[in-house]
Amino acid sequence: MNNLKPLKSRIPSIDILRGMVILLMLVDHVRERFFLHMQVADPMIIDETSHALFFTRFMAHFCAPVFIFLTGLSAWLYAHPTNKPQRNVRSFLLKRGLFIILLEITVVNFSWFGSYDALYLQVMWAIGLSMIALALLTYLPHRIIGLIGIAIIFGHNALDFITYTPNEFGYSLWTILHDRGYLFAGEAFKIKVSYPTLPWIGVICFGYFIAPIFSSKFDTNRRQNILMRLGAFSLVTLLVVRLMNVYIEPVLWTHFDDWLLTVQSFVNFTKYPPSLGFLLLTLGMAFIVLALLEKHSGDKLNFLRHFGSAPMFFYIVHLYVLLVLYQILVTTFGANKGIYFGVDDVWQVWAIAVLLSLALYLPTKRFASFKKNSRQAWVKYM
Repeated sequence: MNNLKPLKSRIPSIDILRGMVILLMLVDHVRERFFLHMQVADPMIIDETSHALFFTRFMAHFCAPVFIFLTGLSAWLYAHPTNKPQRNVRSFLLKRGLFIILLEITVVNFSWFGSYDALYLQVMWAIGLSMIALALLTYLPHRIIGLIGIAIIFGHNALDFITYTPNEFGYSLWTILHDRGYLFAGEAFKIKVSYPTLPWIGVICFGYFIAPIFSSKFDTNRRQNILMRLGAFSLVTLLVVRLMNVYIEPVLWTHFDDWLLTVQSFVNFTKYPPSLGFLLLTLGMAFIVLALLEKHSGDKLNFLRHFGSAPMFFYIVHLYVLLVLYQILVTTFGANKGIYFGVDDVWQVWAIAVLLSLALYLPTKRFASFKKNSRQAWVKYM
């Protein structure tokens, strides 16, 4: 598999899928700006969360797994350009991983609060560390990387019994890898790991491992068949094991008199760190959607492709648009939801997200075109 050549151009289905989850991410970030007075736990508390809020938050669960899986996939494609010598993927992953972490602790963290009183290490941190880990793992044979990824995805829940208190040796490393918590908790400044990284290393490794099916020597129908089978395997495994209420999710599901609440309980998975159930559901659906997009990714979905081909640009810009918009509304109307400014209903969250996606479409499209044609090194990091 490792000697296959990638497709000759950017693969539309990959950018379209990335564009889909970017827009779902936008909805979730609008929720965190304008509906924070109705906070959700992890996993969510079923009988305290409205149906609309539950499924709005649930749809955002697909973002991080897809981003990180496609990061691994894209790294292999970068390393194997068509009709050109193989490129140094290790340097590529290491430099970009460090760059993404730098963005997280500076530009991105500031965009959430408009101040620097705390540092929250979130999804960009997880992506950056996962890229660095993959860079180190590329010394190993391709199949071993795949086995490591699968072992982490299926096995990390078995490590849940390991815990450390803040004063114990190993606490900081385990907080970074597996248990969400504070690395530093001073009076004036705090550092919190919001995205434990170990499961995401498994996801990026699996993305890197499966990437050769997107080579030019792979028949399109065969690739779609593999993706559909992977999706079916993931979802069937999830269904069978979840019905038994064992292992894949720390929080057991419960039967309610309301069938919709029962469904919500069944798919109510832990994200921090992502349980096996969380990953089976999100990646399983991603495999199926990726296969279907390759069959039906016509011109009607090009607008999603533009979002997906400039993800870093959109990510940073939309965070600062939300920060400025929130500050303007707070200054104008004051805090109408306790200490927050917020809207009354979930549908308004979706409406704001739609308007922002329309407003950011043209700038994102133009930057994607600029990035494609530019030879400046800094642009490629975006």
